[in-house]
Amino acid sequence: MANIAAKRIKREFKEVMNSEEVAGGYIKLALVGESWTELQGTIAGPPDTPYEGGTFQLEIKVPETYPFNPPKIRFVTKIWHPNVSSVTGAICLDILKDQWAAALTLRTVLLSIQALLSAAEAGDPQDAVVAKQYRESQHLFILTARHWTNIYAGGPTVIWEFNQKVQRLVDMGVDAHEARVALSHYDWELERATEQIFS
Repeated sequence: MANIAAKRIKREFKEVMNSEEVAGGYIKLALVGESWTELQGTIAGPPDTPYEGGTFQLEIKVPETYPFNPPKIRFVTKIWHPNVSSVTGAICLDILKDQWAAALTLRTVLLSIQALLSAAEAGDPQDAVVAKQYRESQHLFILTARHWTNIYAGGPTVIWEFNQKVQRLVDMGVDAHEARVALSHYDWELERATEQIFS
């Protein structure tokens, strides 16, 4: 890896480790293996959001051209959010694309992703299905996001009704995640989700 990039990342790594956000348990950064090109980020779901109480892992790949080009970041932990793909974990955030600036750091990026969880941009979605639910049925969106946070990110809120519907499909031989995705896409209407899976 280019020396400039490696030096810069080591410095930023230290900055994150010594930050008050790490002390408060809001963000974390860890090395994956020996190289400075692959990192694992962790963010806590912000309070007063459906993600509260959840812990979300991020995959961070740092290019050799860093800090002149942004790191590639995606959610490893599955999440129900308009600006994150529920399939790949890809994130739609301007500073990870055309609004990147060399002055930005991994700490500011992690905090920006965490802020995105508090304030979704449904007008510029990464996941059209989630964005549609977010715009048209806010209550259902919040319940679905809480459910995904509970199942995948260790969040505290168990939504029994959703668990039972997933179980009904699992009993028919459907994979639990596939069942959850179908139900989430069809606003938790069991019949429509079942039709979609078996059609």
